[in-house]
Parts: sequence; C-alpha cells; structure tokens
Amino acid sequence: MRDDPDDFEGGGYDVEDWARLPAFAGRVATLEDVQAGAAVFALGDTKAPAPIDMDLPQPVIWWSEDGEQAAVAVQAEAHGTEDGETMEVLGLILPDGAGVVALLDDVDLVDDADPVWRKLVTEAVGDEIGDED
Repeated sequence: MRDDPDDFEGGGYDVEDWARLPAFAGRVATLEDVQAGAAVFALGDTKAPAPIDMDLPQPVIWWSEDGEQAAVAVQAEAHGTEDGETMEVLGLILPDGAGVVALLDDVDLVDDADPVWRKLVTEAVGDEIGDED
C-alpha cells in the first residue's frame, strides 16, 4: 500500500525515478482508498474480487485509444463479472502523474531498460516541460 499518498499526488516520473511510485497491493481497493489517494481505482458490484499477485510498481506499455503510451502499474486486481468472466484490471500512472485504469490485456509488461518504454517516457516528460523533440 502507499505509505505516503502526498508524496505521489500530482507527481510524475521519468525513466530514472519511476520505482519511487508507491504501489497499492495486498488487498482490493475501496472507494475510501481512492479518495485518500492510496489507490487508482475501486470497482463495486463484482464477484470474488482479489488482488493480482505481481511485482508493483511495474513498467508497462499501455495500448490506449491514442496509441502506445508509457505507464507504470501501481495496482492490480481481478474482478469476476456476472457472465463468469474475469477482468484483470490495472491502475496505471502516466509520466505526467495522471492515473488511468486499463485491462491487463491492453498492456505489455516490460522492464525499465525496454527502449520503447524509455523513449515513450522521455517523449511524454519532454512534452510536459515544453520540449519540441
């Protein structure tokens, strides 16, 4: 779980300091966790919710509607649906510090040496500080 949510609020990351992002792990998040800034999301009305056992934080490439984006997974949960399917859901932090929710199927797990992930982070951070490159 995040030790100090205030450390995280509004803060982004770059390719060197992403590992400082606090993870929410060990249990399923509640609305109170999200409101406190400790978790990215909380899902209600699902069957047999459970945390996914994975190392967090975890660099990922997220395949969003806008194309591939660098992100870091800080939360991972499995939730059952009414039709018996299991949704594997991740809470992601983008380089600008924004939190988003994605399905595990929509990301590629990578390590921080992955050249594509590093390029995407660098480009996103450059955009935030006004670089044109």
